[in-house]
Amino acid sequence: MAFVSRLRRPLGLLLIPAMLAACSGGMAPPDDIDGAGVSALTPAIDMGDTGGEPVETAMAVPARQKKHLPMIDSDEAMGVTQPVQASSGVLTVPEGGVNMDEGLGVGRVEGLAEAQANEIAEGNASQVVVDGIGTDVPRQVGEPASIPMSDGGVELGGEGDGYLRVPDKAATRRRQASEGEQVAFLPRMSNPMQMPEAMGGMPASERACRQRLQKLGVKFRDVPRISRGRSCGIEWPVELSGLSGGIQIKPAAQVNCQITEAFARWVKQELVPSTRMRYLSGVSAIHQMSSYSCRTMNSQRGAAMSEHAKGNAIDVGKIVLTSGKAIAIEKKGFFAFREKGLLKSVRGDSCKYFSTVLGPGSDRFHKDHFHFDLRARKSGYRHCSL
Repeated sequence: MAFVSRLRRPLGLLLIPAMLAACSGGMAPPDDIDGAGVSALTPAIDMGDTGGEPVETAMAVPARQKKHLPMIDSDEAMGVTQPVQASSGVLTVPEGGVNMDEGLGVGRVEGLAEAQANEIAEGNASQVVVDGIGTDVPRQVGEPASIPMSDGGVELGGEGDGYLRVPDKAATRRRQASEGEQVAFLPRMSNPMQMPEAMGGMPASERACRQRLQKLGVKFRDVPRISRGRSCGIEWPVELSGLSGGIQIKPAAQVNCQITEAFARWVKQELVPSTRMRYLSGVSAIHQMSSYSCRTMNSQRGAAMSEHAKGNAIDVGKIVLTSGKAIAIEKKGFFAFREKGLLKSVRGDSCKYFSTVLGPGSDRFHKDHFHFDLRARKSGYRHCSL
């Protein structure tokens, strides 16, 4: 065994040169490769950005073949700038990129979002724009721009778009105001004082009368015009339902404002003080027997039209005190001193407020009520049956 070990070492040293020679012979190129084939493996040289000094690249790139679009002859005819190709075949993008819109002859295209942002910034948005959606305080940004309208009242779009849009009421009012057009409004019968007199509204005298009623504490409301031919009707009627101090009018009376004011002043300044002096009690309610009524005087055939036909009169049949005592308007007995005294004071005091006062003892038509009216007489005569 010791002999074999010593023999292996010289044989190993002799085999090493033989192995090296065999390896070097295997790496030699074959004889069938010509010069052109070898040159194809030669590294490419790039003279691009090295100032003229050759730079070896990793591998050669085949030359770029120019392709044409099916319906366009050449990119140069379109004005499209082709990317610069280096001698090495590597594509490079021009500085600023490739502008396809400019190459097709189209100017700068403004996007929808950009156009809307510009409209909002200039306050010319065609639609209502709301900012802060999703928060507790959303708000409107800008106002919709006014849109031109056709002669038929239909709003048109921009120049040449040919679209029709739904008319905008706010834009229509602004256009009418700028062109001096008058817009007709119908009066609200619940509040005719809103209409100016020039447009058929309530006269200034009627407005002033209602203001005085409010100061007197009168409870009333305006009602629609009453008209029944030339002889009957009230131009600006009111419905009287209460007076100062909580006095109720039962039932509510439809009269004109002038008789209402005179009646309210008489009750406040004469009737209530008289009841307090005689009965130590105020007035709770006044029962009226007639207010507006289209009829002749005393409802007699052939007689002149009554002031009731114009809402210019009111009849009182009973007075109720706050103590609960009810005083009927009628002729009293011999021992009814306080009631007779009250009715006498009513006759005398009311003549300062009305032009006509009739009651029990005047005639058979007024035995159970007081009649008050404001009939206008040429001489200013007041007819008070005392």
